Amino acid sequence: MEMQLDKKEKYLFIETFGCQMNDNDSEKIIGLMSSLNCKTTDSPDKADIVILNTCSIRGKAEQKVYSALGRFKKLKKQRPDLIIGVGGCVAQQEGNRLLKRAPHLDVVFGTHNIHRLPDLIKEVESTRSRVAATDFFSFIEDEELFEYTYAKNGLENPIYMVKVSITIMRGCNNFCSYCIVPYVRGREMSRKSSDILQEAKKLIKAEVKEITLLGQNVNSYGNNGADISFPELLRLVCRLDGIERVRFITSHPKDMSEELIQLFGEEERLCRHIHLPLQSGSDTILKIMNRGYTREDYLNKILKLKMLYPGMAITTDIIVGFPGETESDFLDTMNLIKEIEFDNIFSFKYSPRQETMAASFDSQISDTVKEERLAILQETQMDITHSKNQEMLGKTVDVLIEGKSKTADGGAAILNNAKRNNAVNAITQLTGRTSCNKVVNLSASEEFMGRIAPVRIIKASPNSLTGSIWK
Repeated sequence: MEMQLDKKEKYLFIETFGCQMNDNDSEKIIGLMSSLNCKTTDSPDKADIVILNTCSIRGKAEQKVYSALGRFKKLKKQRPDLIIGVGGCVAQQEGNRLLKRAPHLDVVFGTHNIHRLPDLIKEVESTRSRVAATDFFSFIEDEELFEYTYAKNGLENPIYMVKVSITIMRGCNNFCSYCIVPYVRGREMSRKSSDILQEAKKLIKAEVKEITLLGQNVNSYGNNGADISFPELLRLVCRLDGIERVRFITSHPKDMSEELIQLFGEEERLCRHIHLPLQSGSDTILKIMNRGYTREDYLNKILKLKMLYPGMAITTDIIVGFPGETESDFLDTMNLIKEIEFDNIFSFKYSPRQETMAASFDSQISDTVKEERLAILQETQMDITHSKNQEMLGKTVDVLIEGKSKTADGGAAILNNAKRNNAVNAITQLTGRTSCNKVVNLSASEEFMGRIAPVRIIKASPNSLTGSIWK
C-alpha cells in the first residue's frame, strides 16, 4: 500500500474503548496517520480527524461508543470538513449500518482494516464520500506499516515510552457461548516469531523498559501460522539484551501448559503476574459457556502456580448472571474466589451479544439479580485485595516508574521533555507498577521516571499502594 505524504499538517483526536488490544491498535493508528502528516491532540475541537476505536464485548461498552459518537454530531455541523471515523469491534460488527445510523460519520473500518485507514481518509477528503471497510483478511499485515511514533507524534504520556505492547496474534477460535470476539476479530492467526523479535529489538533500542506480548489467547500462539510455541517465543523475548520486564495477556486456562508454568521460575525478566480468566466457579455454567475446563482443572493450575511461586499475583475475569446461573452456581463462584484469593478481579454482569449462542438462551437472569450478585462479588474481592495490599506494608519492592500520576500537575508529562529540559529535581507525584502488577504511587523527583527503583511501601489502600524511594 503506497501512501503519499500530505504536506498540510493535521490534528488527530483518538478515543479508545475496551481492552489492551484496542490500546495497541490505537498506537498503530497514530503511527499510520503520520503518513498524512497527522499529529495527535487531546482536544476534539482542535482536530481535523476524530477516530473512535471501539469495543463491543459488553452492551455497556457499546453504548458508550454511541454516546461518544452523538457528542460529535454538533461539532460536525459546525465544521463540515471534520472527518469522523469509527474503528474496532463495533465497526466490524455494524459496518454499513453505522453509516446509516450516524449520518455525520464518514469512515467505518473493521479490525482487519487498520492498515487501510490512511487511504480511506484520503478517499473521503478527495471525493467527500462515506466509506466502510470491514473485510477479513487471511494474513496479518506487514508490521512495517505499523511503525510506532511514540514521542515524535505528540503522544503526551510517558507510559508509551516506558512500556509497550506487541501484538503476537489476533483472533480467537474458542467460541465461548457468550463472547463476540471470534465474530469481530476473526480466527486465530499468529505472527512469525522473527517479526515479533525484530519489533521488540526496535522498542528496546528506543529505551522501552517493559514489553507485553498481546493476543486474545496467547497460549495458543503457534497453532495458526507461527513457527514456534508461545513458551518458546516468551523465552526468546525475555532473553533479548536490554529488556527489563516482559508480560503477556490474555491466557486461556485450558491452554496453559506445564512448560509455561515452569517458565516463571526460569526467566528472571518475566513478571510475576498472570491474568487467567475464570469466568465462573460452577462446572455447570463453565460447560454452558463452552470454556473447555472444569473448576478442578482451573484450581489445580492455580495451586501449582502458588506452590511454585508463593509471591506471584493472580488476577481473573468473572461474569455474573450468565443465563441459567442459579444461586448455587453463584455460591460456587464465590467459594472459589475466597479459596483462591485473587489479587484482583475484573467482574461484569452478563451482557447478551448478537451472534453469540448465549444471547438466544431462554434462561436469562434479571438485571436486579445480576446487580445484587455483582455487588456481593465486588465487595468480597475489595476486602481480599485490600488485605493482600496490606501484606505489602513495610516491604521494599522494585517498581517500574511509568511517569506522573494523573493527579500530578494536571496530568502526565512527556518523559523526553523532562530529560531535555533537565527538570529532574522537582518532587512530584509519580506512579508505577511492581512485577506483580500492583500500582504504586510515590513522591519523588522526575529523574526516576522510566527507571526501575526500590520502593518501600508505606500505605495500602484497596486499589493501590503508596511508597517512597528506598536508598
